[in-house]
Parts: sequence; C-alpha cells; structure tokens
Amino acid sequence: MPVQVRWSDLDPNFHLRHSVYYDWGALCRVAYLAGAGLTLNRMQELQIGPIIFREECIFRREIKISDPVTIDMKLLKAKRDFSRFTIVHQIRKNPETVSAILTVDIAWMNGVTRKLTGLPAQDISLLVNGPVAEGFEWLD
Repeated sequence: MPVQVRWSDLDPNFHLRHSVYYDWGALCRVAYLAGAGLTLNRMQELQIGPIIFREECIFRREIKISDPVTIDMKLLKAKRDFSRFTIVHQIRKNPETVSAILTVDIAWMNGVTRKLTGLPAQDISLLVNGPVAEGFEWLD
C-alpha cells in the first residue's frame, strides 16, 4: 500500500522519524485485516484484540519527504490456531529500494478473560489465504 510522507513525520535531519515506520506497519496491518474481513466490528464480536510481543525495525536507507513510499505485509510464521503469529513488512522508497524491514510478533487476547486465544476457523482462513513470506513456517 502507498503511504504519504508528511512534514510532521520528519526529524531535525529532514528524514523520516524512526517511530513513523512502526505507525505505518500498524496502518498496513489494520487495513489488511479489515479488507480481509477481520474488521474492528468482527474483533468486537469475538471479544478479541491484537497485542504485540515484539516489534523490531531494521533501517536500511533513509526516507525523505519527496520519496514515493510503499509498505507491504507478509505472514512469516504462525501457530495453526493463530494464537501467535509473525508478520514482516518491507518499506520501500522508489519501488526498488528497501528502506526498512519491520518484523512484528502478534497474539490475540480475549478482552474478557485477558488470556491469549486463537481465532475461529473462518477467521483463520482470512489470514492463511493472505500474502505469505518466502520461508513461511508453522509453529507447532
């Protein structure tokens, strides 16, 4: 998905602030989930929400305000019930240049019990049928 670099996204060196990469990752994940059918309304219906255990960014090339930027999302690993899974994002400028690689370990938490939970089968298929990274692995 394309993302827009805003003036407020820049640091004193006039390149992208580090925290913006993480914001773009969240934007991409929520947009993908909603587009696949796992909307905020569906999450409320299931009484679940995503929680992050780890979020790591490797910065490769700086991004400036005039750079065209895109971010993608691929499933890197997952438990079969999707109680835990990992997503990797590549943030690119000028389509061919990887500027950053963002890796996120996620789980689903039941909002009532405050315990980790898996997804119902119909919602698992929304994630399994999405983009998968090369080297994807099932966690058993």
